[in-house]
Amino acid sequence: MADMASTDGRENARNWTFLTNHAHVLLAIARNPTARLRDVATEVGVTERAAQAIVADLEAGGYLHRTRVGRRNEYTLNPAGRFRHPAEADHEVGDLLALFTKEQVTGTAEG
Repeated sequence: MADMASTDGRENARNWTFLTNHAHVLLAIARNPTARLRDVATEVGVTERAAQAIVADLEAGGYLHRTRVGRRNEYTLNPAGRFRHPAEADHEVGDLLALFTKEQVTGTAEG
């Protein structure tokens, strides 16, 4: 993950982003539904164990479904899932996925 900087070009003492690691993992999987978690973790900037825990959270929350295909997992996203925070609960995560991915996510692994 790239280093965070303030808008005026000075280095920011507190690193933060607008999206959580859960959102970053979901977006990485949306871009590549057959990605290995090791690769997702590297892209997001978390450990593989953290990526596994996040995927488990997302699956338990109904945001994705994991299917074993041979020795790998394939992920199907649920773009109709609602944001968890009450301030955004009237929005679907598919809106976020569409914003950050090239194609509209339709709920299939092909995206």
